Amino acid sequence: MLAGPSGVGKSRLAHHTGLPVLRLDDYYRKGDDPALPHISQGANAGLVDWDDPRSWHRPEAVRAICELATTGRTVAPVYDISRNGPSGTHEVDLAGASLFVAEGIFAQEVVAECRAHGVLAAAYCLRQHPLVTFWRRLTRDLREHRKPPLVLVRRGWALMRRQGRVIADAAARGCEVVSVAEAEGGIRALVEAAGPP
Repeated sequence: MLAGPSGVGKSRLAHHTGLPVLRLDDYYRKGDDPALPHISQGANAGLVDWDDPRSWHRPEAVRAICELATTGRTVAPVYDISRNGPSGTHEVDLAGASLFVAEGIFAQEVVAECRAHGVLAAAYCLRQHPLVTFWRRLTRDLREHRKPPLVLVRRGWALMRRQGRVIADAAARGCEVVSVAEAEGGIRALVEAAGPP
């Protein structure tokens, strides 16, 4: 499990491992879902709060993790952030691998459940300097046209100020707080211990 602030490098590390990847951010609710939470104050007041775990389908994410761990495959949605909704589905297949990476900004929310289900090998929360995270997140979101630029800057600034609390919450929920290099080393050790598929 890879948790951590948006822009910290979860997706990049997940794909760098060479393991199958389940993108937990694909389990966001649709933009017109009445259950979506909204920001109540500040410059972005009235907008959907996509950084609130209530904007995410937690039970569906847990089901997918458990299904993938026990059967070797699952059908996951493909979420289009610019359209605020899914644009289709795709199959995640372990193809014989004994490990996979589940990554997303709400990954820490399901650590305890996955551990209780017996499918958790390790849970890491990535950390880096807040300004580095801010810049990487902003350049990525602008490149991918995720939201209007002003919204991205305001959201990014707010996320930078909250980064310490996000990491502390992940640690409290059972994640080991590590650098990207430390997480990479831990995952490599798990792969070596598991042996070839």
